[in-house]
Amino acid sequence: MNKLSHIFTGIKSNISPGIVVFLVALPLCLGIALASGAPPLSGIIAGIIGGIVIGALSNSHISVSGPAAGLAAIVLGAITELGSFQLFLVAGFIAGLIQLLLGIFRAGSISNYFPNNIIEGMLAGIGIIIFFKQIPLALGMSSAIDFSNLGGFVQQISPGVVIVTVVSLFILILWDKVAFLKKLKMLPGALVAVIVGIVLNQLFNGTSLHISNDNLVVLPTPTTAEEFKSLIVFPDLAGFLNPKVWVLGATIAIVASIESLLCIEAADRMDPHKRITDSNLELRAQGIGNIISSLIGGLPITSVVVRSTANVNAGATSKASAIIHGVLLLICVLSIPVLLNKIPLATLAAVLLIVGYKLASPQKILHFWKKGKYQFLPFIATVVSVVGLDLLKGVALGLVISIFYILQGNMKRAYYLSREDLEDADEIKIDLAEEVSFLNKAAIKKTLKNIKPNSTVTINAKRTSYISEDILEMIEDFSNTRAKEDHIKVNLIGFKTSHKEYEAQPQTRIVIAHRRAI
Repeated sequence: MNKLSHIFTGIKSNISPGIVVFLVALPLCLGIALASGAPPLSGIIAGIIGGIVIGALSNSHISVSGPAAGLAAIVLGAITELGSFQLFLVAGFIAGLIQLLLGIFRAGSISNYFPNNIIEGMLAGIGIIIFFKQIPLALGMSSAIDFSNLGGFVQQISPGVVIVTVVSLFILILWDKVAFLKKLKMLPGALVAVIVGIVLNQLFNGTSLHISNDNLVVLPTPTTAEEFKSLIVFPDLAGFLNPKVWVLGATIAIVASIESLLCIEAADRMDPHKRITDSNLELRAQGIGNIISSLIGGLPITSVVVRSTANVNAGATSKASAIIHGVLLLICVLSIPVLLNKIPLATLAAVLLIVGYKLASPQKILHFWKKGKYQFLPFIATVVSVVGLDLLKGVALGLVISIFYILQGNMKRAYYLSREDLEDADEIKIDLAEEVSFLNKAAIKKTLKNIKPNSTVTINAKRTSYISEDILEMIEDFSNTRAKEDHIKVNLIGFKTSHKEYEAQPQTRIVIAHRRAI
């Protein structure tokens, strides 16, 4: 009975975040489908599968999966090259199969080797892209802003849309600043903004502030079973004999896997409980989701930062919110597309403006500036290249710069304790080496993850002259959050009072000092 009560409480507390993510995901699903040159419903199908199937299979409590903007250019090029969306669906199926195999062969651990400043740089870069891409929608413009023609620019602005944007932003900021309103989990600011946006849209009809259909959500509205059936596209099995399809499938698998692993790493950092996602299980879940999505006409799926961030900000505590958002997408397609088509895109743009700002806030940039060049330069290089190039190139450049700094010192091989080594241990001593870099992150993370509840852990840094910011933050998160929740006693010995006291050099090892006699 207690277990059922716990599950019910978890679902109940995640209904509100699920609604918020649904409201953010709906226009993104449609917009990404259009940007990919695919049928509009293919984006919704991907969102449904990402929410319900991947949400159920993944053990990430925070991340939300769906069609990814980062894959839109690849999908558009693939559909153009193959000349058929049905053939492209076969490439999506192959990509899912490859991801499933990567997960089975435990290739997901690569995500542990991405340092925190690279992940934060990726998030900030995505936040900047999100922010500036919403401005035309927030102004009611049908195309990107052309500053060379200011007269035409002013004429494109829709006064009604601007009013909706300003009111929506006011509501969202008010809900985020006023303590009483922040506690209203069942009435999130985004939901209030959407309701007010619909009301304003109705009030503006027939006036000079009228909002055109181009500035409203556009969802297919089938009225019969036959019309609905005609919207679903199935893969052309002849694609399995086309070498181009296999190459595209492998390309999508690699890009989608890396994006998902990066986003999972980012989601774990945003998780207030600092829970760690099994990256290999995540790859298997993503693979199964992409296989199913492709079989019923959906776009490729990845874990998505925008949805995951909106999920955290809305107060999500478990993966129930991701599943709820997927169920709501399914319900809306089947029952209320007419009502949803009254939502102004300006309201949803306002939600994303807030999300983008939080991801790339000036405070975050200042935070890394204060950490010194070894943290700031890889961070800012990642931000600039993600915005100027693309996500993968940005992360790659940030990693190259980070590794360059690490290779300036002498690197030592890390030592990792397996789960079996910790099974019978109730007192564990972890002796840090003289130099501990982010390259040791995976070994230390796995060791901390495998420590059982009610243990005593001593982390000794007496002879450590350098510890990377990543490792310090991970130890702090473990000590302040997970250890308290699992009743683990943590003794920290020899740590310096300030992060700045550690000089930038490399690396690490972990040693178990005491185990219970058998």
